[in-house]
This record gives sequence, structure tokens and C-alpha cells, in this order.
Amino acid sequence: MRALECTPTLPGYALARLVGGARGGPFTMLRLAHRPPPELPGEGWVRLRPRLAGICGSDLAALHGHASPYLGALASSPFVPGHEVVADVSEGGGRWSAGARVVVEPLLHCGVRGVVPPCPRCAAGEPQGCESVAGDGLAAGLQSGYCAATGGGWSGEMVAHHSQLHEVPAALDDRDAVMVEPLACALHAVLRNPPAHDDRVLVVGAGTLGLLVVAALRHAARPRRVIAVAKHDGQRRLAARLGADLVCAPAEMLRTVRFETRARLVEGRAVEPFLLGGADLTFECSGTPAGLQGAIGCTRAGGTVVMVGMPGRATIDLAHAWHRELSVRGAYGYGIEAGGGLAVEPPRRTFAIALEAAQALRPGRLVDEPLPLDDYHRALARASSAGSRGLVKVAFAPGEDGG
Repeated sequence: MRALECTPTLPGYALARLVGGARGGPFTMLRLAHRPPPELPGEGWVRLRPRLAGICGSDLAALHGHASPYLGALASSPFVPGHEVVADVSEGGGRWSAGARVVVEPLLHCGVRGVVPPCPRCAAGEPQGCESVAGDGLAAGLQSGYCAATGGGWSGEMVAHHSQLHEVPAALDDRDAVMVEPLACALHAVLRNPPAHDDRVLVVGAGTLGLLVVAALRHAARPRRVIAVAKHDGQRRLAARLGADLVCAPAEMLRTVRFETRARLVEGRAVEPFLLGGADLTFECSGTPAGLQGAIGCTRAGGTVVMVGMPGRATIDLAHAWHRELSVRGAYGYGIEAGGGLAVEPPRRTFAIALEAAQALRPGRLVDEPLPLDDYHRALARASSAGSRGLVKVAFAPGEDGG
């Protein structure tokens, strides 16, 4: 089969960081290869043929050499990227028969790995915090798409455990379905950090995750006001369309939040400007140091900053967070939800909630025309500069060039 294969190396990371994505950085560790399909690891595993596979910001960070080494320690190589996947079952297993159209919930937790007894986090119903991902029962990998044993969506075939699969309702087309994974991430962030009805909520960054967090806030929580910070004109228009009450550029963030919340602006010679007062709850979705610093500086004392975008190594002034007793939290992946504005009762998997939400939100409208694997240079260039091009999500259609 044909697949985009990634082999991370220290020299490859260094070269990717040096030349940058726009001049070929993603290609120092990635190649279009002919390789045998992955073996089924055991009973209950299913073979899949991807229909669409999204390009995620975390994929780009890895290929550009900007991902944290922490994440590299929890992957195995060579791996085939692609964890946002809608696929057809080609060889059944468990309850799945050939021909079913499914989305993949990519977490490789204890239940997938066959680890018995499960780790404490999995036993507590928090598979996104699984402690077996460094290689217990299966090659290392936080998710499908970063594991040498499973393959990923940027290929003609991959494998998944039957418990990772969710049937796609007939009402959803493939573009809607390929957005279920990032929508689940956004819903997880909101449902784990639900705003109060009177809260003013700030969303920093308006790429795929930021826009979906805005949509998730309006769908699942409905706070008093949502302020979105978007770099590009197209992103600002989409953020307003998806439910933001106010939308501003990054340079206008302090002023906008200041007037919306009646906060006080503090400026000093040796410090970035910040607010006394500000948003009650902030979702940082850019994954950048500047985004996180701005989020901390715009959140009121006692408020919460949720890191939704994948961060890397960064130098951040945390005195603001310390002095104002902020809660700074991560929101990774998805799990089992039991609260939030949707009043999830009994607890349900985030993916199940996301599949229902997708039927109302139709996130496929954010997906650009999919490209074949052969055209991966163009696809990655588009994804790397999606915001400035007026795009949100770029995806591969692996079957279009014969897989």
C-alpha cells in the first residue's frame, strides 16, 4: 500500500526547525512510501480503508520540528500520521462487519492495548490520561497515527481495535465525519470546564480547535458572552458565524476584553500589558507562547485558563497566574463526560456526544477540498498556512490515488 511515513530523527527535527514549513520543513522526516499494510495485533482488531484523514495542528508541529520532545517519547517510529479519520471497515472484528463506515477514536489506552488490570486513570474512566502509552501491550503511542503498530489515516490501510470505532450516521457526510475527532476535543475542553451562565468567556485562536470551541460553547454551555480572538479576516467571520458575540484581532485583545469586562489595563516598562479583571474563563487554542501569555494576562483573579491547543516548550511569565490565583489546566483528547451545559447523564463517551453535535453543527463546512496522498506537498503547505489562505481544515483522500 502507499502511505505517508514519518521517521523522526534529531537531525531531521533540527533541519525542519531551520528551514521552516513554508520552504520544505515538513518533508525532512516524511516520505511517500510503499509499505505492507500493518498486521492485526490480535483478536478484536479491525482493518480499515481511510476515506478522509485530516491534517491536525499537532501533525504539523511534529513535522515542522516544533512539537515537545515529551510527545516524541510517547510515540514509536516509523509511524504513519493521521488520527482524524473516517474509514470503511475492510476486514471485520468484534461487532464490526466489512463495509461499515466509521470514525476512529484514536486513543491507545489500556482497553485497546489489552492491559489487565488497567492503569488507575483508565480504571477511573479517564482514558486520555492512560499510563500504559509508553509501550505496554502494543508499541508506544498516545494515539493511532503516532504508533508504528497501528498505522494512521494518511495511508491506504490502517488497523484499529473494535472499541475505537463509532458508526457514522447516514445523515453525516465524510467531511462532517472527519471533523468529529477535533469536535470531540473541543467538547471535552468545554464539558470539563463548563462556564457559568453569567460568565464572559475568551477563546484565543481561531484555527480548527478555536472555532470548534466557540461552536461547542454555544451548543453545550451558552455562557453570557463569548469573545473570540482571530488573526485572519476569514477566521473572524467564521467565529462570528459559529456563535462568538465579539471577535477581535490579537492586537486588539486586551482592549476588547478590557471594555467588555470593565477591567483595568496595567502597563509597565519591563512587562507585557495585562488586565486587572478580565474574562472569567479563557480557552487558549493557538498552542503558542504568545497566546498563552495573552490568555493569562486577560483572565481575572480566580479565573481559569484552559490549554486546548497543543503547547511546546515556552518561556512564560507565570507571576500573573501566581498572584491572581489562576487555575491553569490542560484539556487533552476526550474521555467520558458527565457534566457541562448538556447535563450528560448518565456519563457518555465524548465521541458519542460529538457525533450527535456534528449533526447539528455540520462542521464539514470547514473542510477544504480533500487532496490525494500524491499531492502531500501541496496539502501540507495549505494546512501550514490555512488561516492566511482562508482555509480551516485540510484533509487527505487516500483512496483517490489508489491507496
